Amino acid sequence: MVRMTLNTTYYIEQLKNTPQNGQIILGHQTDDMIVVYQAYNNQIAEYAVANQKLGGAHFSYNRMSWIKPNFLWMMYRCGWAEKENQENVIALWIRKTDFEAILEQAVYSSFQEHIYTSRETWKNELEKKEVRLQWDPDHDPCGNKEERRAIQLGLKGEILKKFGQEMIQKIENITDFVKFQKQLVNNNDINNLQVPVESVYVTNNQNLNQKLGLV
Repeated sequence: MVRMTLNTTYYIEQLKNTPQNGQIILGHQTDDMIVVYQAYNNQIAEYAVANQKLGGAHFSYNRMSWIKPNFLWMMYRCGWAEKENQENVIALWIRKTDFEAILEQAVYSSFQEHIYTSRETWKNELEKKEVRLQWDPDHDPCGNKEERRAIQLGLKGEILKKFGQEMIQKIENITDFVKFQKQLVNNNDINNLQVPVESVYVTNNQNLNQKLGLV
């Protein structure tokens, strides 16, 4: 198995420090970096790792691309790297300042009356900004819904190009790790299941935290 640079811990240990409800950004972090995940086919993943950026003949900058900082939410969405065209899970390290810049551009995918003064205001935001924000139920390793909600961010246009070509500091393919952990899930061996170490992320901008529903 290829050695990762992500630190890992036992899932049952991480649960002790993970909020069980609310809208929570969980991510693998250093002082100035946070990891987000994506899942791609072989060609896109190989290009990304070899060139340390997103691109190549099989990647399109004309489509929306979704990033997720929460490992188990990514596992649920890609079926532990078993869904078609999602056979590779890559970890992308970006600076927290860039992650916050993405969050500042984020517009909810559906109308939120406590955030936007009117549907017209929300629609105008959708037209102007290039990041989509969704909060969805998080899931445990077996795919069961949690009360806690996980974030995913859809990027398009110029901010996707900036993310894919400039913001990424490091890309690593963690598919071997994913597949090994899925075997443990299949065998119901949750006590030995390992996941990347994750902690709660909150921005330094109180207004942004309120918009995101983090406070």
